[in-house]
Amino acid sequence: MPEPSTEQGQKPGPLRRALLLIPGILLCGVVTVISLGVQAVEERVFDHPYIEALVVAILLGMAVRTAWQPSERWRSGIAFSAKQLLEVAVMLLGASISFAAIVASGYLLIGAIAVTVVIMLAISYGLSRLLGLKAKLSVLIACGNSICGNSAIAAVAPVIGADGDDIASSISFTAILGVLMVLGLPLLIPLLQLSATQYGILAGLTVYAVPQVLAATVPAGIVSTQLGTLVKLVRVLMLGPIVVGLSLLVARRRKQEAGAAKAVSISPFKLVPWFIIGFLVLAALRSFQLVPDIVIAPVTKTAAILTVVSMAALGLGVDVRVLSTVGGRVTAAVTLSLLLLLGLSIGLVHFFK
Repeated sequence: MPEPSTEQGQKPGPLRRALLLIPGILLCGVVTVISLGVQAVEERVFDHPYIEALVVAILLGMAVRTAWQPSERWRSGIAFSAKQLLEVAVMLLGASISFAAIVASGYLLIGAIAVTVVIMLAISYGLSRLLGLKAKLSVLIACGNSICGNSAIAAVAPVIGADGDDIASSISFTAILGVLMVLGLPLLIPLLQLSATQYGILAGLTVYAVPQVLAATVPAGIVSTQLGTLVKLVRVLMLGPIVVGLSLLVARRRKQEAGAAKAVSISPFKLVPWFIIGFLVLAALRSFQLVPDIVIAPVTKTAAILTVVSMAALGLGVDVRVLSTVGGRVTAAVTLSLLLLLGLSIGLVHFFK
């Protein structure tokens, strides 16, 4: 979208550009407040949110977009919220990550989690491509299924340059299956004669979001809850290297497409997006205990709210008619990927008594 210009044909100054963003950002903020309210009601009624605020935000944004086409006045702020605010949210998440958590969980379990994530990334991506989905949408589905659902999709999307339709498609169908997993996974305890340890590992490997892991494991007891949360957090930590690797791959591919004939030395700051560098810096500071504990909760909360704002913006930019053209294939890709992840995880937990 071209930038608005003044009557003299010049681009507006920084202050004018900032003012132009306000209507769209405020609109996204309204959707965010409503979505957070829905999640708060869920937490009060069910103790855990089965449908997270970021899912509510994107669905509500899509509903608003279906009923009303935003004019030029709103679009710049919506676009800013969908991209720049999401990048800031991803960067802030680094402050909540401690590399020490990886070592504390045990090398055997760490290796099992890493192998599971890598295998499922390859399988989910290949399956999505076989079903005729675009490469970027396939990457989003693979990361969401293999790592941490909506959070992984939101983190990877700006790195690979995914558009709003792809993000909305992958998040919407992943969210539905995530809720079904929470409701159905406990049924496997008596069916497969799983111990508390085995079920905790299974839940941590297969359920998408940390709150959903809690919802799925609390009925099974404290051991399952603690182990499931630990496995899930280690799985989430895989997001860092995956995102960095994708950013390097995208940078290399863009360089090749640009027709660079000779090899040149490229700064890591050009290869890796600024917000990924910020993520790694904050994670390192957190690991060396240079980030005070009192700061972690507000920073994490800010990142979560900014992510919801971004999802609201993505929903407001989605054309539902585009989703209908890929709905069946996306549903098949996500469903089959989740079933394969479940099968692989069930086989894995039998090694842990």
